[in-house]
Amino acid sequence: MSDQITVRRLAGALGAEISGIDLSAPLEEATIVALRAALNLHQVIFFRDQSLTPAQQLAFGRRFGPLNIHPYVSGMADHPEVMEIIKEPEDRLNFGGGWHSDMSFLETPSIGSILYAVETPAFGGDTLFASQAAAWDALSDGLKATLEGLKAVHSAGREYSATGPSAQKRASMQVAEAEGLAGEFTHPVVKVHPETGRKALYVNPAFTMRFEGWTRRESKPLLDWLFEHSRQEAFTCRFAWRDGSVAFWDNRQVWHYALNDYPGQRRHMRRVTVDQA
Repeated sequence: MSDQITVRRLAGALGAEISGIDLSAPLEEATIVALRAALNLHQVIFFRDQSLTPAQQLAFGRRFGPLNIHPYVSGMADHPEVMEIIKEPEDRLNFGGGWHSDMSFLETPSIGSILYAVETPAFGGDTLFASQAAAWDALSDGLKATLEGLKAVHSAGREYSATGPSAQKRASMQVAEAEGLAGEFTHPVVKVHPETGRKALYVNPAFTMRFEGWTRRESKPLLDWLFEHSRQEAFTCRFAWRDGSVAFWDNRQVWHYALNDYPGQRRHMRRVTVDQA
């Protein structure tokens, strides 16, 4: 890393806080290379005390790849790549609750997400992250051999259907119905990171429907076991948000879970998602 940037590791499996950088400023290519290396190593990186306009958040995200326009959640009118994730005091449900990996339901899933805190509650609203690389490493050799031969079917149909969890969030988030729209795409159950070569489990409770060639009933026992295994405390870290905080996580090897423990308070976040180049 450059002399101006410091990295403080947060937990054993993943997570590091980076200081000494202003993400709103134009960044040298060497700095982007250093941040990409930190992301590859720590899987999720955090920044404090940032002040980002939507345009500045977009500019930062684009340094890592093209940006995604979510197929089911409308972005900002002037910046469709920017999702505004808002929970008002009267809302009971939150967006992003439950373990998941962003955009695994796409034919070509995203590589990462960048979340910026505009307004945070006085208490609660933390996000949990779980390393799927650590989850893979902890498996037996026998189960690893079985899983490496499998692919899994992912779809947004359950989550974004008219009765799905995401479709029941605030109407102002403009969550579309996915009935008849969401396709099914297969991805290897074991994802090899293209930059590090490290292996990670690539299934998640929100979007993984079944194993390819298996029925849902046949798939359920093993998927349920993997989901339980993959969120073990030893594989996780927890981030307490403040206004101006930023989290950048690698969707290829990380799950996350937005906690809904701040009743009667407002939480306003902005997200951009980086696609493969």
